[in-house]
Amino acid sequence: MKDNVVQEKAYAFALAVVAICRRLQDQREYVLSRQLIKSGTSIGANIEEAQAGQSRADFLSKMSIALKEARETNFWLRVLRDCREFPSLDFEPLAESSAELVRILTAIVKTTAES
Repeated sequence: MKDNVVQEKAYAFALAVVAICRRLQDQREYVLSRQLIKSGTSIGANIEEAQAGQSRADFLSKMSIALKEARETNFWLRVLRDCREFPSLDFEPLAESSAELVRILTAIVKTTAES
């Protein structure tokens, strides 16, 4: 079976999101951590669903949702980084991974929509 790079990257990203959200919750940050965990894990969940799409349109729809969730995740990561309330946490590696997922998903959505 051929490896699915975006699926693997989204899964690894979800694990990293869970870990940082646990650390945020240890610091009593519940609202932003909840937003981040919802959007950050939804990326991979939608990619998984897309793999079982019933049609090209269904695949495109799920991948488009994954892209939207990745963009939302970028927003929450920027907020957490720029509010400077959590100096012990480094959000930059996650932000870079999220941006990479946005680039990959954008290419997939564009290619699928054009064909």
